Amino acid sequence: MTFALGVGVFALIILILVLMSFRVMREYERAVVFMLGRFWKVKGPGFFLLIPGVQQMVRIDLRTIVMDVPPQDVITRDNVSVKVNAVVYFRIMDPEKAVIQVEKYYEATSQLAQTTLRAVLGKHELDDLLASREKLNHDIQLVLDAQTAAWGIKVSTVEMKDVDLNETMVRAMARQAEAERDRRAKVIHAEGEQQASEKLMQAAEMLSRQPQSMQLRYLQTLATIAGDKSSTIVFPLPIDLLGLLASATRKE
Repeated sequence: MTFALGVGVFALIILILVLMSFRVMREYERAVVFMLGRFWKVKGPGFFLLIPGVQQMVRIDLRTIVMDVPPQDVITRDNVSVKVNAVVYFRIMDPEKAVIQVEKYYEATSQLAQTTLRAVLGKHELDDLLASREKLNHDIQLVLDAQTAAWGIKVSTVEMKDVDLNETMVRAMARQAEAERDRRAKVIHAEGEQQASEKLMQAAEMLSRQPQSMQLRYLQTLATIAGDKSSTIVFPLPIDLLGLLASATRKE
């Protein structure tokens, strides 16, 4: 009876060990397997056996990971303090390196993204942060990807989400924008006055070459004045006519 009980217990232990050795990896998962502490191979996807007590595994997800970078205090090259947050998209390309080369790949990538964000943006002025986001995103992605390649990680995209300014800087930028609009309005007005004066000069030269044209212009002006409802009419008297009257007066 005792022998039969021992055999049953032993069989039960063997059955439990066999069941514990069964492993199934999904299509997007890989298992980094160690045998007696040494790296053995990467298994998956699908079904495989793991020897309990001899082999251990670390499960790795190969899907793209979306990591939110918390707001970072950045001092730009023109000494403006801003807060910038971003989002990083990355995935594990080499599960072996992600487990062996770095202790916690997610935390390591997060810390590296924060320092890289501050370092890259600190080399640019505020206007670049506001107007050249795509270029800066690409620069951050290149720097971050080059450093995480040793961990078997591929950084595919980096996107800055918000650039927060303090109220003083916002008011200063609003005044600057208003001054720029006023400057453009004055330049446009001056250009219009210049073009109008040039056209008037050309018209005066044409009229001076054709005295008859001047007389016709007088008549047109008189017709325009007569069409108004004003009670006072100013009649333009040709200067040549005044000259003739003055000559006639001197002869008498």
